[in-house]
Amino acid sequence: MGGLLRNVLTLFLALLRRERKAPDQTLSARFLVTPLDVGVIKLKSDRYLRLTEAAQIDFLVRTGLFGTLVRRRYAFVNASVLIRFTAPIKLFSWLTIESRVLYHDARATYLEHVFLSGAVRCACVLVKMKFKHGRQTIAPPALLGSAGCTDKPDYLQAWDDTLAQNWP
Repeated sequence: MGGLLRNVLTLFLALLRRERKAPDQTLSARFLVTPLDVGVIKLKSDRYLRLTEAAQIDFLVRTGLFGTLVRRRYAFVNASVLIRFTAPIKLFSWLTIESRVLYHDARATYLEHVFLSGAVRCACVLVKMKFKHGRQTIAPPALLGSAGCTDKPDYLQAWDDTLAQNWP
């Protein structure tokens, strides 16, 4: 399914869900792997990013953050993404993506999206996301409160250190 169509459908379905969750909870979203998502019979690697974006939209809507972003004219921008593949996802599989805030500091929010096909963990996508108002970066604590852990996990720090070393 095309990225825009999936995102619009995800937004619509998330808005229909009346129950709002706190940003410190893990939220699950379900998606069907369609013929437009696969190479031959398995989910293509670039489609993981499209599904991650849809899961982020679902997370932001269901936590009420999406409405805040729209009202304040903020945007969310993915600054970096890290994916680990562990099992293939087949055509016409129902996929559950569990999303949660791992950590945030004064500039960025780190989200984890775990891809599950049934009980099988198929991938994990880490996203370093920023909230922006024009060129200005909005401090995540103003939007997320105390969601995520208070100390930055070592693997997130190692990821940031690697990016800093390899990017001008």
